[in-house]
Amino acid sequence: MASRGGGQHQRQQQQQQQQPGGYGRGGGGGGGRGRGRDGGPYSGGRGRGQDGSYPAGRGGGYGGGGGGGGPPYYGGGGGGGGGGGGQGRGYYDDGGDGRGYQRGMEGGGGRGGYRGDGDGGYGRGGGGYQGDGERGYGRGRVGGGGGGGGYRGDDEGSSYGRARGGGGGGYHGDGEAGYGRGRGGRDYDGGRGGGGRRGGRGGGGSSYHQQPPPDLPQAPEPRLAAQYAREIDIAALRAQFKELTTTTPGAASSQFPARPGFGAAGEECLVKANHFFVGLKNDNFHHYDVAIAPDPVLKGLFRTIISKLVTERRHTDFGGRLPAYDGRANLYTAGELPFRSRELEVELSGSRKFKVAIRHVAPVSLQDLWMVMAGCPAGIPSQALQLLDIVLRDMVLAERNDMGYVAFGRSYFSPGLGSRELDKGIFAWKGFYQSCRVTQQGLSLNIGKAIGRRITNAITAGYFLNNYGNELMRTLKGVKVEVTHRGNLRKKYRIAGFTEQSADVQTFSSSDGIKTVKEYFNKKYNLKLAFGYLPCLQVGSKERPNYLPMELCNIVPGQRYKNRLSPTQVSNLINITNDRPCDRESSIRQTVSSNQYNSTERADEFGIEVDSYPTTLKARVLKAPMFFRTSVLTFKVVNGATIKSWACVNLCEGLDNRVVEAFCLQLVRTSRITGLDFANVSLPILKADPHNVKTDLPMRCQEACSWSRDNKIDLLLVVMTDDKNNASLYGDVKRICETEIGVLSQCCRAKQVYKERNVQYCANVAIKINAKAGGRNSVFLNVEASLPVVSKSPTIIFGADVTHPGSFDESTPSIASVVASADWPEVTKYNSVVRMQASRKEIIQDLDSIVRELLNAFKRDSKMEPKQLIFYRDGVSEGQFQQVVESEIPEIEKAWKSLYAGKPRITFIVVQKRHHTRLFPNNYNDPRGMDGTGNVRPGTVVDRVICHPREFDFFLCSHAGIKGTSRPSHYHVLRDDNNFTADQLQSVTNNLCYIYTSCTRSVSIPPPVYYAHKLAFRARFYLTQVPVAGGDPGAAKFQWVLPEIKEEVKKSMFFC
Repeated sequence: MASRGGGQHQRQQQQQQQQPGGYGRGGGGGGGRGRGRDGGPYSGGRGRGQDGSYPAGRGGGYGGGGGGGGPPYYGGGGGGGGGGGGQGRGYYDDGGDGRGYQRGMEGGGGRGGYRGDGDGGYGRGGGGYQGDGERGYGRGRVGGGGGGGGYRGDDEGSSYGRARGGGGGGYHGDGEAGYGRGRGGRDYDGGRGGGGRRGGRGGGGSSYHQQPPPDLPQAPEPRLAAQYAREIDIAALRAQFKELTTTTPGAASSQFPARPGFGAAGEECLVKANHFFVGLKNDNFHHYDVAIAPDPVLKGLFRTIISKLVTERRHTDFGGRLPAYDGRANLYTAGELPFRSRELEVELSGSRKFKVAIRHVAPVSLQDLWMVMAGCPAGIPSQALQLLDIVLRDMVLAERNDMGYVAFGRSYFSPGLGSRELDKGIFAWKGFYQSCRVTQQGLSLNIGKAIGRRITNAITAGYFLNNYGNELMRTLKGVKVEVTHRGNLRKKYRIAGFTEQSADVQTFSSSDGIKTVKEYFNKKYNLKLAFGYLPCLQVGSKERPNYLPMELCNIVPGQRYKNRLSPTQVSNLINITNDRPCDRESSIRQTVSSNQYNSTERADEFGIEVDSYPTTLKARVLKAPMFFRTSVLTFKVVNGATIKSWACVNLCEGLDNRVVEAFCLQLVRTSRITGLDFANVSLPILKADPHNVKTDLPMRCQEACSWSRDNKIDLLLVVMTDDKNNASLYGDVKRICETEIGVLSQCCRAKQVYKERNVQYCANVAIKINAKAGGRNSVFLNVEASLPVVSKSPTIIFGADVTHPGSFDESTPSIASVVASADWPEVTKYNSVVRMQASRKEIIQDLDSIVRELLNAFKRDSKMEPKQLIFYRDGVSEGQFQQVVESEIPEIEKAWKSLYAGKPRITFIVVQKRHHTRLFPNNYNDPRGMDGTGNVRPGTVVDRVICHPREFDFFLCSHAGIKGTSRPSHYHVLRDDNNFTADQLQSVTNNLCYIYTSCTRSVSIPPPVYYAHKLAFRARFYLTQVPVAGGDPGAAKFQWVLPEIKEEVKKSMFFC
């Protein structure tokens, strides 16, 4: 596609004395009018000019199109610039007067690209992605010599969003200079301001991006942490423990790598974290063992018994002590009890008597706790942290019983805090999470928002099934019920399953012979079933089934719902949890205030003090890397794949094939602009039955192959319904294509197919197909700067994850997936291996053979041997760190040594997303400290104050917020043979997040981790049960099988 440029001869004469082009400038283009070809991704096009001093100027580098337009990124439209040239017409944006990459000296030129620099010069300056000085972040269309628009336009420029004219635009739309109208961005006040010399104040923004309330109160000085810090001599503690750590065998050998130093790169800023400093004034704690007879069985009864015992005996047997109890077998006190061992009796209502035996175990040592806080090598102070967690738990459960909290692990829920129905009887209860942690500032209480899923007890199980049918039968599996037909004896059972027959006809063997359930309850309890046509609950085992009519059962109140949520329930849950950052921080502060930690009896008893204000700390915002791509609408892939033959299957019964054909033509046009080439668009649209996809889809695919010259197709495009519950259909399509047929597939939603000229959606689909088909969507502009250490020596980067079945599913296997980079130094393409393993086993089994296969694939694809290895491991909790070091890392070494000589250089990093730490802007009224959603800016990294006192870890929020509060990822290094500095590893991790193939913006975790997670999720669709002979004659047993992925698919990134 050619671009045209036109300009006045007078301007051309003025430019003749200038130099003929700068670095990255759209060069060429003589005076008057010039024509030229499109510039390539690295060099501009070649232009022809009239009356110019440089009649055949050649374009500059990095996307400036000489005379003609460059590609739609890094320069947009070229034209002009250099010695001559007037105004150009850009490739995509219909003309304009910016510059290409890094300002092509003077001259007009097309609209600016990635860094449109100037605002003066000849013609208008185009604001770019990250303009300097008066320019800003967004596009910022600026007038002649005024300020630029953008996210952080300084001085005369706007503060956020775009500004037309001079300043204007921005957070409040208050431009300082220029003419025209200020346009607010997508920020809190983002409307359009008035015209004239000042942009004026913008109008209201969207309902989500509304101006936040006044900034939350700041903590008084000195902070509680500072007060305690003055009382603790860290140097003295280190000296005290130095001899211990050097003389105790293995004291430091089992520890993870020490922090190599703190990071310094990036722009410093202040953030707040939901960590509340905990002061500890006491160190005389004791542990006691508790045994209750007879066994109370019910969880809640343990705590009721001990609570009554303490109430009755505190000032006698307990010597005035107020203990903390874990709800089972452990009791902790601040100071010793008057006895070493004693048996006491408690009587509850109904004349139920229990004997409680209490025995002293040992004093609780805080030595490991002080050592870790001092930054000395030490084991995890698990006992001390457990003690503190139990004390803080009792502060909530025992001393705030007015709230009716229900505890699950470290989370606490109450209907009094608010609840909302998700769908079909499943409710979301609001609550909070709390956990005591050791950080650089000392002890810290991490408090976050929590949402608990509860199943309602307002109506009977029979009513549920009568109204909702089979879907609720699956929902209720594993739920506890209590019977209502035995008076006060409301015995509880857990639903194991359901009968295929109704209560009217379901039979069982009894002492009186074979009876139906209906007959049994009629005779024994004189009950006539009203819902005898419903199935029965099966609450026994397979060997000894026990049937209960649904109408005689109620759901036990307040119980946690552990089954998988439906898509509708998930959608509603997301809407409930998407609090703006300022609202979430305010809610957390309210939790701390209402819990009144420092006013409780146990706070005085155990000498614990909790700060009322969240921790304020320094963070740094890392710069985004320079890479070859821009927004999805102007996206041009680096290496485009070719789809030689393909087919489209329509699985929507009410969708006309002509509509699908129009969509396919739009997809082809958009893909070709993007750089993906669909070579053939003449294949007909095939119809398939969505209810019989297992048979129909292979037949339609075979039909399409018969029309192809090579008797095969490269891609199967599948149009599916918009039903939120079509996960099963999606899984069937992927399983059939990838394990049976052996063809790449791309699913599209019907509502997107219906839309005319849906360019953005088609572009999104195109980049996914390009990555699957072997293309490369983006690469770093400067690999050495973006990937330090990695770029110096051939490096293979791994990502690994393990997914597990649902809570009550004990038989379905877990899925382990590992991906590894296939190219270097770009690290954009990945090979993969997926395996089935024992249910709920987090440690990856047979990892050595998996790693060996991926090492061989790296050598095959990159034509070189790796010299170093980086392994990002997802899904591992802190309690499993040592197990991973002892089990998985040796397997990696074993695989390496089987192929190469010498010891491998391994950097092993655990990536954690399921934590409760959140980072908040320090001031919500300062838009420079946050992104458009009120979250911290992408690239925000923290390795101080709330991180480990000694070990190498950091929090990184690599992505921009979309909705709700962003969750930073936590990275913890378990081994580092490559000797990364803090800046190097943080930079590599952050920059990798920008080259995820399916997205044109940064993501929250590095791509290999993302791919491994997606692959493990995908493989769960593959799992099938097959019968195997054995056991009793005629009896069939089943075993799980994970089908092999076809070789035609396996070598691609089919999972992205």
